[in-house]
Amino acid sequence: MYRQIKFSNGLKLIIAPQNKTKVVTILILLSVGSRYEPNNLNGASHFIEHMMFKGTLRRPDSLSIAKELDGLGAEYNAFTGKEYTGYWIKITKERAEIAFDVLSDMLFNSVFKKEEFEQERGVILEESKMYKENPLLYIDDLFESSLYFNHNLGKLIIGEENDVRKMNREGLLKYKKMFYLPGQMVMAVAGEIEEDKIIKLVNRYFGCQKNKKKNNEFKLFLPAKKSKNRVNIAFKKNLKQAQIALGGLSYPYNHPNIEALRLLLIILGGNMSSRLFIEVRVKRGLAYTVNADLGAYRDIGNYGIFAGIDKDRTKEAIEVILNELNKIKKFGVTEEELIRAKNYTDGSLKLQMENSANLAKWYAEQSLFAKKISTPEEKIKQVRRVTGEDIKKIANQLFSKKTLVIIGPFKDKKPFSRILEKKV
Repeated sequence: MYRQIKFSNGLKLIIAPQNKTKVVTILILLSVGSRYEPNNLNGASHFIEHMMFKGTLRRPDSLSIAKELDGLGAEYNAFTGKEYTGYWIKITKERAEIAFDVLSDMLFNSVFKKEEFEQERGVILEESKMYKENPLLYIDDLFESSLYFNHNLGKLIIGEENDVRKMNREGLLKYKKMFYLPGQMVMAVAGEIEEDKIIKLVNRYFGCQKNKKKNNEFKLFLPAKKSKNRVNIAFKKNLKQAQIALGGLSYPYNHPNIEALRLLLIILGGNMSSRLFIEVRVKRGLAYTVNADLGAYRDIGNYGIFAGIDKDRTKEAIEVILNELNKIKKFGVTEEELIRAKNYTDGSLKLQMENSANLAKWYAEQSLFAKKISTPEEKIKQVRRVTGEDIKKIANQLFSKKTLVIIGPFKDKKPFSRILEKKV
Protein backbone atom coordinates (compact mmCIF):
# COMPACT_ATOMS: atom_id res chain seq x y z
CA MET A 1 0.00 0.00 0.00
CA TYR A 2 0.92 3.64 -0.33
CA ARG A 3 0.60 6.69 1.87
CA GLN A 4 -0.05 10.24 0.62
CA ILE A 5 0.83 13.36 2.60
CA LYS A 6 0.28 17.00 1.68
CA PHE A 7 2.64 19.58 3.19
CA SER A 8 1.66 23.09 4.21
CA ASN A 9 3.46 24.58 1.17
CA GLY A 10 1.38 22.48 -1.23
CA LEU A 11 3.88 19.71 -1.97
CA LYS A 12 2.34 16.24 -2.27
CA LEU A 13 4.37 13.26 -1.08
CA ILE A 14 3.55 9.65 -1.87
CA ILE A 15 5.39 6.90 -0.01
CA ALA A 16 5.26 3.47 -1.66
CA PRO A 17 7.14 0.83 0.35
CA GLN A 18 8.66 -2.11 -1.52
CA ASN A 19 9.97 -5.28 0.08
CA LYS A 20 13.12 -7.23 -0.76
CA THR A 21 15.04 -4.37 -2.33
CA LYS A 22 18.02 -2.29 -1.22
CA VAL A 23 17.27 0.77 -3.34
CA VAL A 24 15.05 3.84 -3.25
CA THR A 25 13.73 5.91 -6.14
CA ILE A 26 12.87 9.56 -5.54
CA LEU A 27 10.77 10.96 -8.37
CA ILE A 28 9.42 14.49 -8.69
CA LEU A 29 6.76 15.36 -11.25
CA LEU A 30 5.90 18.99 -11.93
CA SER A 31 2.62 20.09 -13.49
CA VAL A 32 4.27 21.77 -16.43
CA GLY A 33 4.89 20.59 -19.97
CA SER A 34 4.76 21.84 -23.52
CA ARG A 35 1.00 22.37 -23.59
CA TYR A 36 1.33 25.16 -21.00
CA GLU A 37 3.84 27.17 -23.03
CA PRO A 38 2.96 30.47 -24.71
CA ASN A 39 3.68 30.70 -28.43
CA ASN A 40 6.95 32.58 -27.93
CA LEU A 41 8.27 29.92 -25.54
CA ASN A 42 7.58 26.66 -27.37
CA GLY A 43 10.22 24.24 -26.08
CA ALA A 44 10.77 26.10 -22.78
CA SER A 45 9.83 23.18 -20.50
CA HIS A 46 12.34 20.91 -22.23
CA PHE A 47 15.03 23.62 -22.25
CA ILE A 48 14.59 24.14 -18.49
CA GLU A 49 14.89 20.39 -17.89
CA HIS A 50 18.32 20.48 -19.59
CA MET A 51 19.43 23.50 -17.58
CA MET A 52 18.62 21.81 -14.26
CA PHE A 53 21.76 19.70 -14.67
CA LYS A 54 24.07 22.64 -15.51
CA GLY A 55 24.99 23.90 -12.08
CA THR A 56 23.55 25.27 -8.84
CA LEU A 57 24.63 27.64 -6.09
CA ARG A 58 26.36 24.76 -4.29
CA ARG A 59 27.33 22.58 -7.26
CA PRO A 60 28.86 24.96 -9.78
CA ASP A 61 28.61 22.88 -12.96
CA SER A 62 27.20 19.72 -14.53
CA LEU A 63 30.37 17.78 -13.76
CA SER A 64 29.95 18.47 -10.04
CA ILE A 65 26.44 16.98 -10.11
CA ALA A 66 27.48 14.02 -12.26
CA LYS A 67 30.56 13.17 -10.19
CA GLU A 68 28.62 13.18 -6.94
CA LEU A 69 25.89 10.85 -8.21
CA ASP A 70 28.12 8.66 -10.37
CA GLY A 71 30.46 8.20 -7.42
CA LEU A 72 27.60 6.56 -5.54
CA GLY A 73 26.48 4.31 -8.39
CA ALA A 74 23.16 6.15 -8.63
CA GLU A 75 20.92 6.17 -11.68
CA TYR A 76 19.35 9.53 -12.52
CA ASN A 77 17.65 11.35 -15.35
CA ALA A 78 14.83 13.69 -16.31
CA PHE A 79 12.10 13.83 -18.94
CA THR A 80 9.66 16.34 -20.40
CA GLY A 81 6.16 15.56 -21.62
CA LYS A 82 3.23 17.62 -22.80
CA GLU A 83 1.64 17.82 -19.36
CA TYR A 84 4.47 17.23 -16.90
CA THR A 85 8.23 17.29 -16.33
CA GLY A 86 9.98 14.70 -14.20
CA TYR A 87 13.28 14.35 -12.32
CA TRP A 88 14.41 11.17 -10.60
CA ILE A 89 17.28 9.54 -8.76
CA LYS A 90 17.54 5.83 -7.94
CA ILE A 91 20.05 5.12 -5.19
CA THR A 92 20.87 2.69 -2.39
CA LYS A 93 18.67 3.28 0.64
CA GLU A 94 21.50 4.34 2.99
CA ARG A 95 22.40 7.18 0.60
CA ALA A 96 18.87 8.47 0.08
CA GLU A 97 19.55 11.80 1.80
CA ILE A 98 22.10 12.70 -0.86
CA ALA A 99 19.43 12.24 -3.54
CA PHE A 100 17.04 14.58 -1.69
CA ASP A 101 19.82 17.14 -1.33
CA VAL A 102 20.78 17.03 -5.03
CA LEU A 103 17.20 17.17 -6.29
CA SER A 104 16.23 20.11 -4.08
CA ASP A 105 19.43 21.94 -5.03
CA MET A 106 18.75 21.43 -8.75
CA LEU A 107 15.07 22.38 -8.61
CA PHE A 108 15.38 25.46 -6.40
CA ASN A 109 18.98 26.68 -6.79
CA SER A 110 19.96 26.18 -10.45
CA VAL A 111 21.79 29.30 -11.63
CA PHE A 112 21.33 29.20 -15.44
CA LYS A 113 24.75 30.61 -16.27
CA LYS A 114 24.67 32.53 -19.52
CA GLU A 115 27.49 30.53 -21.10
CA GLU A 116 25.82 27.25 -20.12
CA PHE A 117 22.52 28.51 -21.53
CA GLU A 118 24.09 29.24 -24.91
CA GLN A 119 25.95 25.95 -24.98
CA GLU A 120 22.81 23.98 -24.15
CA ARG A 121 20.90 25.75 -26.91
CA GLY A 122 23.30 24.11 -29.33
CA VAL A 123 22.83 20.71 -27.70
CA ILE A 124 19.05 20.98 -28.02
CA LEU A 125 19.27 22.02 -31.66
CA GLU A 126 21.36 18.93 -32.37
CA GLU A 127 18.87 16.79 -30.45
CA SER A 128 16.08 18.24 -32.60
CA LYS A 129 17.97 17.35 -35.79
CA MET A 130 18.52 13.82 -34.50
CA TYR A 131 14.79 13.29 -34.06
CA LYS A 132 13.75 14.85 -37.35
CA GLU A 133 16.36 12.94 -39.33
CA ASN A 134 15.36 9.60 -37.82
CA PRO A 135 11.91 8.59 -39.15
CA LEU A 136 11.49 5.92 -36.45
CA LEU A 137 11.79 8.61 -33.76
CA TYR A 138 10.00 11.41 -35.60
CA ILE A 139 6.85 9.51 -36.62
CA ASP A 140 5.30 9.90 -33.13
CA ASP A 141 5.69 13.69 -33.16
CA LEU A 142 4.41 14.01 -36.72
CA PHE A 143 1.41 11.84 -35.91
CA GLU A 144 0.32 13.96 -32.93
CA SER A 145 1.00 17.15 -34.88
CA SER A 146 -1.40 15.86 -37.54
CA LEU A 147 -4.04 14.95 -34.97
CA TYR A 148 -3.93 18.17 -32.95
CA PHE A 149 -3.12 20.71 -35.70
CA ASN A 150 -1.97 24.05 -34.29
CA HIS A 151 -3.08 23.29 -30.75
CA ASN A 152 -0.29 23.07 -28.15
CA LEU A 153 -0.78 19.30 -27.93
CA GLY A 154 0.34 19.15 -31.55
CA LYS A 155 3.52 21.14 -31.00
CA LEU A 156 6.91 19.53 -30.52
CA ILE A 157 7.97 19.09 -26.89
CA ILE A 158 11.52 19.99 -27.89
CA GLY A 159 10.28 23.11 -29.72
CA GLU A 160 10.78 24.16 -33.31
CA GLU A 161 14.33 25.16 -34.21
CA ASN A 162 13.40 28.82 -34.73
CA ASP A 163 11.79 28.98 -31.30
CA VAL A 164 14.83 27.44 -29.63
CA ARG A 165 17.14 29.88 -31.44
CA LYS A 166 15.05 32.85 -30.24
CA MET A 167 14.79 31.66 -26.63
CA ASN A 168 16.43 33.98 -24.12
CA ARG A 169 17.68 33.26 -20.63
CA GLU A 170 15.49 35.88 -18.92
CA GLY A 171 12.28 34.54 -20.50
CA LEU A 172 13.21 31.01 -19.52
CA LEU A 173 13.87 31.97 -15.89
CA LYS A 174 10.58 33.87 -15.68
CA TYR A 175 8.73 30.84 -17.00
CA LYS A 176 10.52 28.55 -14.53
CA LYS A 177 9.58 30.72 -11.56
CA MET A 178 5.91 30.39 -12.52
CA PHE A 179 5.89 26.60 -12.27
CA TYR A 180 8.82 25.34 -10.21
CA LEU A 181 6.94 25.70 -6.94
CA PRO A 182 6.15 23.13 -4.20
CA GLY A 183 2.44 23.41 -4.96
CA GLN A 184 3.13 22.23 -8.50
CA MET A 185 5.09 19.17 -7.38
CA VAL A 186 4.27 15.58 -6.60
CA MET A 187 7.09 13.57 -5.03
CA ALA A 188 6.92 9.79 -4.99
CA VAL A 189 9.41 7.78 -2.95
CA ALA A 190 9.41 4.04 -3.62
CA GLY A 191 11.59 1.19 -2.44
CA GLU A 192 13.11 0.16 0.90
CA ILE A 193 11.67 2.93 3.06
CA GLU A 194 11.62 4.04 6.68
CA GLU A 195 8.58 6.30 6.52
CA ASP A 196 9.48 8.59 9.42
CA LYS A 197 12.96 9.16 8.01
CA ILE A 198 11.59 9.95 4.54
CA ILE A 199 9.11 12.47 5.91
CA LYS A 200 11.89 14.21 7.86
CA LEU A 201 14.07 14.39 4.75
CA VAL A 202 11.24 15.82 2.66
CA ASN A 203 10.56 18.40 5.35
CA ARG A 204 14.23 19.33 5.52
CA TYR A 205 14.86 19.72 1.80
CA PHE A 206 11.44 20.60 0.35
CA GLY A 207 9.06 21.53 3.17
CA CYS A 208 10.93 24.77 3.85
CA GLN A 209 10.48 26.03 0.27
CA LYS A 210 7.93 28.82 -0.15
CA ASN A 211 4.96 28.47 -2.45
CA LYS A 212 2.96 30.94 -4.51
CA LYS A 213 -0.60 30.37 -5.65
CA LYS A 214 -0.60 29.30 -9.27
CA ASN A 215 -3.51 28.06 -11.36
CA ASN A 216 -2.34 26.07 -14.33
CA GLU A 217 -4.22 27.20 -17.39
CA PHE A 218 -4.29 25.45 -20.71
CA LYS A 219 -6.42 25.57 -23.82
CA LEU A 220 -8.82 22.67 -24.12
CA PHE A 221 -8.64 20.66 -27.32
CA LEU A 222 -12.02 20.66 -29.07
CA PRO A 223 -12.34 18.03 -31.83
CA ALA A 224 -13.96 19.06 -35.08
CA LYS A 225 -17.70 18.43 -35.08
CA LYS A 226 -17.47 16.60 -38.40
CA SER A 227 -14.37 14.44 -38.59
CA LYS A 228 -12.96 13.00 -41.79
CA ASN A 229 -10.14 10.75 -42.88
CA ARG A 230 -6.86 12.58 -43.33
CA VAL A 231 -3.48 11.71 -44.84
CA ASN A 232 -0.24 13.54 -44.11
CA ILE A 233 2.99 12.61 -45.90
CA ALA A 234 6.50 13.74 -45.01
CA PHE A 235 8.44 13.18 -48.23
CA LYS A 236 11.85 11.56 -47.75
CA LYS A 237 13.34 10.69 -51.13
CA ASN A 238 15.98 8.09 -50.29
CA LEU A 239 14.20 5.99 -47.69
CA LYS A 240 13.81 2.29 -48.45
CA GLN A 241 11.50 1.79 -45.48
CA ALA A 242 8.38 3.87 -44.88
CA GLN A 243 7.28 4.67 -41.34
CA ILE A 244 3.52 4.78 -40.92
CA ALA A 245 1.18 5.84 -38.12
CA LEU A 246 -2.53 5.15 -38.38
CA GLY A 247 -4.98 6.15 -35.68
CA GLY A 248 -7.21 8.84 -34.30
CA LEU A 249 -8.53 10.68 -31.29
CA SER A 250 -9.69 8.71 -28.27
CA TYR A 251 -10.32 9.18 -24.55
CA PRO A 252 -8.75 11.40 -21.87
CA TYR A 253 -6.85 10.06 -18.87
CA ASN A 254 -9.86 9.62 -16.57
CA HIS A 255 -12.38 8.30 -19.09
CA PRO A 256 -14.27 5.15 -17.98
CA ASN A 257 -13.45 3.43 -21.30
CA ILE A 258 -9.68 3.84 -21.01
CA GLU A 259 -9.00 0.32 -19.70
CA ALA A 260 -11.12 -1.25 -22.42
CA LEU A 261 -9.14 0.71 -25.01
CA ARG A 262 -5.85 -0.48 -23.51
CA LEU A 263 -7.01 -4.08 -23.84
CA LEU A 264 -8.16 -3.49 -27.41
CA LEU A 265 -4.74 -2.11 -28.35
CA ILE A 266 -3.00 -5.07 -26.70
CA ILE A 267 -5.13 -7.45 -28.77
CA LEU A 268 -4.37 -5.43 -31.89
CA GLY A 269 -0.66 -4.76 -31.50
CA GLY A 270 0.54 -5.05 -27.92
CA ASN A 271 2.72 -8.14 -28.13
CA MET A 272 4.02 -10.95 -30.35
CA SER A 273 0.72 -12.84 -30.33
CA SER A 274 -1.34 -9.78 -31.28
CA ARG A 275 -3.42 -9.68 -34.45
CA LEU A 276 -1.29 -7.15 -36.27
CA PHE A 277 2.01 -8.81 -35.38
CA ILE A 278 0.70 -12.10 -36.77
CA GLU A 279 -0.95 -10.66 -39.88
CA VAL A 280 1.58 -7.97 -40.81
CA ARG A 281 4.87 -9.54 -39.76
CA VAL A 282 4.51 -13.29 -39.33
CA LYS A 283 2.17 -14.16 -42.21
CA ARG A 284 3.21 -11.56 -44.78
CA GLY A 285 6.65 -10.31 -43.75
CA LEU A 286 5.58 -6.70 -44.35
CA ALA A 287 7.28 -5.20 -41.30
CA TYR A 288 9.90 -5.89 -38.69
CA THR A 289 7.99 -3.97 -36.02
CA VAL A 290 4.29 -3.20 -35.73
CA ASN A 291 2.64 -2.05 -32.54
CA ALA A 292 -0.36 -0.19 -31.16
CA ASP A 293 -0.05 2.51 -28.52
CA LEU A 294 -2.19 4.88 -26.46
CA GLY A 295 -1.70 8.51 -25.47
CA ALA A 296 -3.95 10.06 -22.80
CA TYR A 297 -4.08 13.70 -21.67
CA ARG A 298 -6.29 15.63 -19.28
CA ASP A 299 -8.98 16.46 -21.85
CA ILE A 300 -8.38 14.18 -24.85
CA GLY A 301 -6.38 11.18 -25.98
CA ASN A 302 -5.30 9.28 -29.06
CA TYR A 303 -4.53 5.76 -30.23
CA GLY A 304 -2.01 4.89 -32.92
CA ILE A 305 -0.73 1.89 -34.87
CA PHE A 306 2.93 2.23 -35.89
CA ALA A 307 4.98 0.17 -38.34
CA GLY A 308 8.13 0.30 -40.45
CA ILE A 309 7.21 -1.02 -43.92
CA ASP A 310 9.03 -1.87 -47.14
CA LYS A 311 8.31 1.23 -49.25
CA ASP A 312 7.06 -0.91 -52.15
CA ARG A 313 4.51 -2.70 -49.96
CA THR A 314 3.20 0.25 -47.97
CA LYS A 315 -0.28 0.21 -49.49
CA GLU A 316 -0.59 -3.52 -48.86
CA ALA A 317 0.39 -3.12 -45.22
CA ILE A 318 -2.12 -0.30 -44.68
CA GLU A 319 -4.86 -2.41 -46.21
CA VAL A 320 -4.02 -5.33 -43.90
CA ILE A 321 -4.11 -3.06 -40.84
CA LEU A 322 -7.42 -1.51 -41.87
CA ASN A 323 -8.89 -4.94 -42.48
CA GLU A 324 -8.06 -5.94 -38.91
CA LEU A 325 -9.69 -2.79 -37.55
CA ASN A 326 -12.82 -3.50 -39.58
CA LYS A 327 -12.98 -7.11 -38.38
CA ILE A 328 -12.99 -5.94 -34.77
CA LYS A 329 -15.67 -3.37 -35.55
CA LYS A 330 -17.85 -6.06 -37.13
CA PHE A 331 -17.11 -9.15 -35.06
CA GLY A 332 -15.43 -7.91 -31.89
CA VAL A 333 -12.75 -10.02 -30.20
CA THR A 334 -12.82 -13.60 -29.03
CA GLU A 335 -13.16 -14.61 -25.41
CA GLU A 336 -9.76 -16.28 -25.61
CA GLU A 337 -8.15 -13.05 -26.90
CA LEU A 338 -9.76 -11.04 -24.13
CA ILE A 339 -8.63 -13.42 -21.39
CA ARG A 340 -5.11 -13.47 -22.80
CA ALA A 341 -4.98 -9.65 -22.94
CA LYS A 342 -6.17 -9.38 -19.34
CA ASN A 343 -3.59 -11.91 -18.18
CA TYR A 344 -0.91 -10.08 -20.17
CA THR A 345 -1.87 -6.82 -18.42
CA ASP A 346 -1.79 -8.52 -15.02
CA GLY A 347 1.60 -10.14 -15.59
CA SER A 348 3.33 -7.20 -17.24
CA LEU A 349 2.09 -4.79 -14.55
CA LYS A 350 3.44 -7.03 -11.79
CA LEU A 351 6.81 -7.20 -13.55
CA GLN A 352 6.90 -3.40 -13.93
CA MET A 353 6.08 -2.85 -10.26
CA GLU A 354 9.17 -4.85 -9.27
CA ASN A 355 11.14 -1.75 -10.28
CA SER A 356 10.99 1.08 -7.73
CA ALA A 357 11.24 3.70 -10.50
CA ASN A 358 8.12 2.32 -12.20
CA LEU A 359 6.31 2.11 -8.87
CA ALA A 360 7.13 5.75 -8.09
CA LYS A 361 5.89 6.91 -11.49
CA TRP A 362 2.71 4.83 -11.14
CA TYR A 363 1.64 6.79 -8.05
CA ALA A 364 3.05 10.20 -8.97
CA GLU A 365 1.32 10.29 -12.35
CA GLN A 366 -2.03 9.33 -10.84
CA SER A 367 -1.62 11.94 -8.14
CA LEU A 368 -1.33 14.57 -10.87
CA PHE A 369 -4.12 13.39 -13.16
CA ALA A 370 -6.42 10.77 -11.66
CA LYS A 371 -9.61 11.56 -9.78
CA LYS A 372 -8.73 8.70 -7.44
CA ILE A 373 -5.42 6.87 -7.08
CA SER A 374 -5.64 3.15 -7.80
CA THR A 375 -3.15 0.60 -6.58
CA PRO A 376 -1.91 -1.91 -9.18
CA GLU A 377 -4.26 -4.49 -7.63
CA GLU A 378 -7.25 -2.16 -7.94
CA LYS A 379 -6.33 -1.40 -11.54
CA ILE A 380 -6.27 -5.10 -12.41
CA LYS A 381 -9.76 -5.48 -10.95
CA GLN A 382 -10.94 -2.69 -13.28
CA VAL A 383 -9.32 -4.46 -16.22
CA ARG A 384 -10.96 -7.78 -15.31
CA ARG A 385 -14.40 -6.16 -15.50
CA VAL A 386 -14.03 -5.21 -19.21
CA THR A 387 -16.26 -7.26 -21.52
CA GLY A 388 -16.04 -8.17 -25.19
CA GLU A 389 -19.05 -5.95 -25.83
CA ASP A 390 -17.20 -3.00 -24.26
CA ILE A 391 -14.34 -3.51 -26.70
CA LYS A 392 -16.55 -3.88 -29.77
CA LYS A 393 -18.44 -0.72 -28.78
CA ILE A 394 -15.35 1.45 -28.48
CA ALA A 395 -13.90 0.02 -31.71
CA ASN A 396 -17.00 1.28 -33.52
CA GLN A 397 -16.74 4.63 -31.76
CA LEU A 398 -13.05 5.21 -32.53
CA PHE A 399 -12.24 3.38 -35.78
CA SER A 400 -14.68 5.18 -38.07
CA LYS A 401 -12.51 8.12 -39.11
CA LYS A 402 -8.76 7.92 -39.08
CA THR A 403 -5.56 9.88 -39.63
CA LEU A 404 -2.73 8.31 -41.62
CA VAL A 405 0.79 9.72 -41.40
CA ILE A 406 3.63 8.45 -43.59
CA ILE A 407 7.33 9.27 -43.68
CA GLY A 408 8.66 7.91 -46.94
CA PRO A 409 9.40 8.44 -50.64
CA PHE A 410 5.85 9.42 -51.58
CA LYS A 411 4.48 12.72 -52.87
CA ASP A 412 0.88 11.89 -53.82
CA LYS A 413 -1.68 11.48 -51.02
CA LYS A 414 -4.52 10.34 -53.27
CA PRO A 415 -3.73 6.61 -53.45
CA PHE A 416 -3.58 6.43 -49.65
CA SER A 417 -6.73 8.54 -49.24
CA ARG A 418 -8.58 6.12 -51.50
CA ILE A 419 -7.47 3.18 -49.34
CA LEU A 420 -8.83 4.89 -46.21
CA GLU A 421 -12.15 5.69 -47.85
CA LYS A 422 -12.53 2.19 -49.21
CA LYS A 423 -11.81 0.51 -45.91
CA VAL A 424 -13.84 2.68 -43.52
